[in-house]
Amino acid sequence: MNTTIKFFRSAAFSLAASAAACGALAQDTYPCKVVKLVSPYPPGGTTDILARLVAPGLAKELGTTVIVDNKGGASSNIGTEFVSAAPPDGCTLLLGNNTGIVINRNLYKLRLDPVKSLTPIVEVASVPLVLYVNAAESAKTVDQLSAAIKAAPGKYSFASGGSGSPQHLMGEMLKLEMKVDMTHIPYRGQGPALQDVIAGQVPVAFETTTAIASQLSGGGRIRALATTGSARSKNLPNVPTMKELGYDNFVVENWYGILAPAKTPAALTERLNRDLVKVLKSPEVSKSLADMGSRDVAGSAEQFNQFIAKELPYWESLVKRSGAKVD
Repeated sequence: MNTTIKFFRSAAFSLAASAAACGALAQDTYPCKVVKLVSPYPPGGTTDILARLVAPGLAKELGTTVIVDNKGGASSNIGTEFVSAAPPDGCTLLLGNNTGIVINRNLYKLRLDPVKSLTPIVEVASVPLVLYVNAAESAKTVDQLSAAIKAAPGKYSFASGGSGSPQHLMGEMLKLEMKVDMTHIPYRGQGPALQDVIAGQVPVAFETTTAIASQLSGGGRIRALATTGSARSKNLPNVPTMKELGYDNFVVENWYGILAPAKTPAALTERLNRDLVKVLKSPEVSKSLADMGSRDVAGSAEQFNQFIAKELPYWESLVKRSGAKVD
C-alpha cells in the first residue's frame, strides 16, 4: 500500500511539474509567427536604418520572425495609419518618429490621431540634425550660406523627407532666423532627399547624424556646416552647433520609437518593452546607436509615454512659429 501511495504521489508531482513547464512555455511563446515592423518611409533613411538594426535582435528575443515593411508616403502618415488600424495583437508594430507621432497632427487632417491610436513601447534613438550642403556650393560656414542665399534671391531651395518633418521645420526656421527666401522641396522620405542633395539637384538640407554619417566620412560630395544638438555631436566633433553660432532656437533632436496599436494587451506591451530594451542595450546595437550620434534613451513604456506628452506642445508651437505648411 505504501508503495502504491508513493507511486501516485510521484506521478502527481511529475504531472504538476510538467504542467508548470508547459505553462511557462506557453507564456514565453510569442503569439505571432511573423511580426511586421513597419517603417513609414522608403529604404535609406534613419527610420529604416533603425528598424533593420533592431529587427534581428527582436526576432531572437521573441523567438519568431520579424520583417521590416517599408510603407512610405504622405510624410509617414500612410505607414503610421496602417499600424494604427491594425489589430492590437502584437503582430504589427511601428518604428515611428516625432514627425508621424507629434508633428503631423498639427499640419494634416488625419483620420486617426497617432497619440490616441497608438501605444508607446520604447524610445529607440534621439539624434541631432545636420545642416549640410552639396560640396559644389562655395559656402563653408552658416554665415557664408546665409550670404550666398541673400545674394541670389529665388535661386536656393532645400530638401526634406516630407512636409512636417523636423528637417522641413528646420529649413523653415532657417528662413525665419536668417531672413532669407528658399523653396521647400519635399520628398517621399529622407533617403531620396539625401540622394538628390548628393547629386546636386538640391543645394541645402538638414539630415540626422544617423543617416548622413557614412556620406560625410567618404566621397566629399556633401559638406556639414552645423548641427542642432545642445552640444557638439561625438561623431562630428569638428562641426559647430547652431547654438554656438548664435541661433538659440536650433536646439532640436529627431527621436524615434516603437509603438503598437492602441488597446494592445498590457502583457504584450510589457513583453515587447522588456525584450526591446534588452536588444537596445546589447553591446553591438548600443555601439551602433552611439556611432550614429544617438543618446541612450531606452527605458520603460511609461517613460516613453510621458516623453511624448511633453513633446506635444513643443512641436505645436514650432509649427506655428515657423509658419510651416503642407506642400
